Amino acid sequence: MHAHQNLPLLLQSSSTSLLFDELRNFQYSLKWCALDHSTPSGKLISYLTFILMTIIIPIASSFLIQVPASAPISFNMLAQFPESGLATIAFFTLCRFFRRYGLRQLLFLDELLQDSLFVKCGYTQELDKAFRFLACILLPSFFVQLAHKIIFFSTVKISLPWVTTGVALKSIMLVLVLASWVYRTGVLLFVCVLFRLTCELQILRFEGLHKLFEGCESHASVIFQEHIRIKKQLSLTSHRYRFFIISCLVAITVCQSGALLLVLASKSEKSFFNSGDLVVCSAVQLIGFFLCLLGAARITHRAQGIVSIATRWHVIVTCPSAASDPGNGIAPEVQRTVVSKCDGSDSDSSEIYISISSQDYSSSFQTRQALVAYLQHNNGGITLFGFALDRGLLHTLFAFEFSLVLWILSKVVVLS
Repeated sequence: MHAHQNLPLLLQSSSTSLLFDELRNFQYSLKWCALDHSTPSGKLISYLTFILMTIIIPIASSFLIQVPASAPISFNMLAQFPESGLATIAFFTLCRFFRRYGLRQLLFLDELLQDSLFVKCGYTQELDKAFRFLACILLPSFFVQLAHKIIFFSTVKISLPWVTTGVALKSIMLVLVLASWVYRTGVLLFVCVLFRLTCELQILRFEGLHKLFEGCESHASVIFQEHIRIKKQLSLTSHRYRFFIISCLVAITVCQSGALLLVLASKSEKSFFNSGDLVVCSAVQLIGFFLCLLGAARITHRAQGIVSIATRWHVIVTCPSAASDPGNGIAPEVQRTVVSKCDGSDSDSSEIYISISSQDYSSSFQTRQALVAYLQHNNGGITLFGFALDRGLLHTLFAFEFSLVLWILSKVVVLS
C-alpha cells in the first residue's frame, strides 16, 4: 500500500482523482490569470479582465502618457497593437478550447490510461516542467521590461484632468502598464506552452512506438493500432491549433515588418528609452511562436522517421527467416542486426536498437510489407490544411521572412 502511494500520479489506478491532481497547477494558474471558465462567475471575471488588460489600459496609457518634447520620437507605441492583437488571438483560442474540450481532453490525459509505463513517466515529468519553461521565458523579459518602465516613467508626464502629476500617479500607472504587459504576454505564452506540451506527449508516444519494434512486442497488428491512435491525436491537435498558428504568423509578420520599416526609416535617435518596449515585446512574441514551430517540427520529424524504423525492422525480421531456408542463397550470418542507438533527444529518431526474438516471425511477410506501405503513406505529423509543418516548411518560412526583411531594407535605403 505504501509503495502504491509513492508512485507518480499518472501511474496509479484511480484515473479521475489522479488526472485532477496532475492538473492542479494548470487550474491554479488559470484562476490567478483570470482565465478560469469552469463557472459562470469565473467566465465573467475572465472577460472583464481581458477587456481591462488588453484594451482599456493600453489605450488609456497611449493617450495619458506624454513624452517630453525634447526626447526623441518614441517607438514604444508600435508594440501596443501587436501585443493586444496576439493576446486577443490567444485568449479566444483558450475560450474555444475550454468550451469545446476542457483541459484534460485538450492534453489527451484520458488517453494516458492506454499508454505504456514509459510514456506515463515521461509525461509526468513534462507536466512538471511546463510552468518552469514558461517562467524561464517570462521572468527575464519581465525584469528587462520593469527596468525600461522605471526609466520611462521617470521622465514622462501623466496628463489626467483634475489630477496633479506626482510620484503616486506615476506609480499607479506603472503598475497598471506592467500588469497589462504580463497579462497579454502570459496569455500568449500559455497557449504556446500548451501546444508544446501536447507535442511532447506525442513525441513520447512515438518513442513508445519505437519500442514496439524491439523484442517480442514486434507484431504488425499492435504497431498498426498504436500508430492509428497517435495519428488520430495528431490530426486533432493540428485541427485545434491551426487557426492560432496561422493567425500568429500573419500578425507577427505584418506587425514586425511594419515596425521594422518605420524604425529604420526614421532618422531620430534609437535608444532603450524610446525603443525598449518594441524590443522586449518583439523578442517574447518571436520566442513564443518559434516554440510552437519547433515543437510541431519535432513531432513531424518523429512521425516521418517511423517509416525508416519500420523498414529496417521489416528487413531485419525477413532476413533471418529467409536465412533459415537453405535454398535461398542468403548467408547465415545475417541472423541479427543492431542499429546504433542515440541517447540525445535532438539526434535522429530513426537510430535505435532493433533486437529480434523468435516471436517476431509470427508476423508474415505480407503483413509487414502492408504495414510499411501504410506508414509510407501516413507519415505526416502536425499539418496546416494538409501541409506538413516540418523542417522543409520552416526553411520556406525563413526564406520568405528573410526576403521580406531584405525588401524592407532596400526600401529604407531608397527612402533615405
